[in-house]
Amino acid sequence: MKKIIAAVIAMTMFVSVWGQLKLSGNEWQKLQSEKINTIEWKQIKLSYPRQVGKNSRKDIHGYGPSVKVCVLQTFNKQGLGEVRGGISNQKKNLLRTKTIGKSVFELIDADTRLVKDEYRDFDIAIYDLIGVLLDKPAYLLFGEPVSHRVKCYSGMIYMDDLEYSTKEEGERCVLENCRYDYDYGYRYFKLKIGRGGMWMPREEGLRRDIEITKLIHEKFPDVKLLVDANDAYTVDECIAYLEGVRSVEIYWMEEPFKENEKDYAILKEWQKVKAPKLLLADGEFKPRKEELLSLGEKNLLDVYLQDILGYGFTNWIQLLPELKKRKMLASPHNWGSLLKTVYSAHLAMAMGNIPIVEGVTCESDELDFGGFDIRDGYFVPSVRPGFGITLK
Repeated sequence: MKKIIAAVIAMTMFVSVWGQLKLSGNEWQKLQSEKINTIEWKQIKLSYPRQVGKNSRKDIHGYGPSVKVCVLQTFNKQGLGEVRGGISNQKKNLLRTKTIGKSVFELIDADTRLVKDEYRDFDIAIYDLIGVLLDKPAYLLFGEPVSHRVKCYSGMIYMDDLEYSTKEEGERCVLENCRYDYDYGYRYFKLKIGRGGMWMPREEGLRRDIEITKLIHEKFPDVKLLVDANDAYTVDECIAYLEGVRSVEIYWMEEPFKENEKDYAILKEWQKVKAPKLLLADGEFKPRKEELLSLGEKNLLDVYLQDILGYGFTNWIQLLPELKKRKMLASPHNWGSLLKTVYSAHLAMAMGNIPIVEGVTCESDELDFGGFDIRDGYFVPSVRPGFGITLK
């Protein structure tokens, strides 16, 4: 007990370091007094507002996934967070043994003042619980936030035109999807491109990519467009696409081809002359961190995209200074789950260097998402504590 009290005092005396939990002495003592009574895992069904179609690499994505969440319970408070997939029953039992009976304070490393390595499979649930216990939104747990809102794009404009027998019907469907997302509050749309990767002849697919992009820009001129080829293009096809949509200011080009220095050097030379505001983004699919950081160091890649859960929330906090040192921006990949959108938005507001986050519109009969808002292209957080997401 004396060691724990000493650690609480030390937490309040150490020089503040970027990225740490920044709590008062009374708040640290509150975490020391609260013990974990139960830990459990639940499957939660999420529903998209419409069927989500193909991208360049995968067939129809459907109407929404089932995700795993961890629920932590103290005497009378609860925290929850989506977890990385693939936690075996054996590991769950081990985590229960290591967690139940511990104080929330004991889950935090005294040096980094972040969740300890051994608890990072469910670190989001821990940060959520800390926010609930202290009655603070998660993004306020790390000191003065960079902002109280963050730009948010719709990541749900897929190749739904491919499900129709005529081009006109397909275009009508895509524009209806855009209208839904616009009315929902988005002012940034990310379009899936690369129709020639699997679903159409390559030249015809490239033409359709260009046509759809220009059509959406024409119908929604106040919306900024991002595009994502999911590695379907060659570098020459990527440049041909960007030349074809030169009348449209594209915010970023994501995953044009499998990341490699040779092709990114060619694309960057084109970009510097023809589209200097365009950002090049990569790192979602089977990311190789060191290669991505090397591309950033050589000024060939602008935005790092690894998944918020696949890499890990705490790991992301510790990665951000590495990216800033290389003058790289960040935007964690969130596809599949609205929970991931919320987590990335809190990370962005707390830490900065994340100019925009991926929005994945969902509903759930089992979760209350807390009343956040997508307003005029921004994610505006709920005033609820933690990440604002609770079981119904």
